[in-house]
Amino acid sequence: MQFKRYAIYYTPPTSPLATFGAGWLGWDIALGQLNPHIDCPGLPIDLPELTETPRKYGLHATIKPPFRLAPDCTEEGLKFELEKFCQQTSAVNLEGLTLRPLGRFLALTPTGDTSEMHQIAARVVQQFDNYRASLTDAELDRRRSGRLSADQEERLLKWGYPHVMDGFRFHMTLTGKMPKRQLPLVQKCLASLAAPFEAPLEIDALSLVGEAKDGFFHLITRYSLGPLA
Repeated sequence: MQFKRYAIYYTPPTSPLATFGAGWLGWDIALGQLNPHIDCPGLPIDLPELTETPRKYGLHATIKPPFRLAPDCTEEGLKFELEKFCQQTSAVNLEGLTLRPLGRFLALTPTGDTSEMHQIAARVVQQFDNYRASLTDAELDRRRSGRLSADQEERLLKWGYPHVMDGFRFHMTLTGKMPKRQLPLVQKCLASLAAPFEAPLEIDALSLVGEAKDGFFHLITRYSLGPLA
């Protein structure tokens, strides 16, 4: 399959969390196919509409945001270097996950100390930056549409994305943006479904994913991290 962009994500292994994510969002990134939505009574918004924006990405946490390959780079080279990186990097334990609003959308976010996860993410962004093609003017304009701060603008120009390095926050997006008045009700409806996953999570691998021509992301390879330090 040909991909127009690549990204490095955390995607869960085959597990109840992965099954939930595919059923909630309607896209199974590991299988690369649409998935029937699960039932969530009481939602004030139709579930396919609520998850339309994050669906194409699948359940994941972004480590290195989507990028076009630099002209002198190849997918095979990227795969080789990511596998080597993962072999030399220890797995990380997150104390737990919790469902919370981030602005006007809901996500699973970690509790407790996340400094090791932040360090891995920063290393990935830096080490694989040479694989990233420079942003076009159109891509820059799109990123700037959110009224970036001075720090975010600096990170955008240096790393191709504003929410990396000091702006990084591990999260697994579950909804698109919605009116603030609807957030509490959606969170209440989703809370019981998400409750089983509010538990410790081992970040045991990094995933190379690719964006197909239709805009949906597919798992290419999931590379195991080394044993916990």
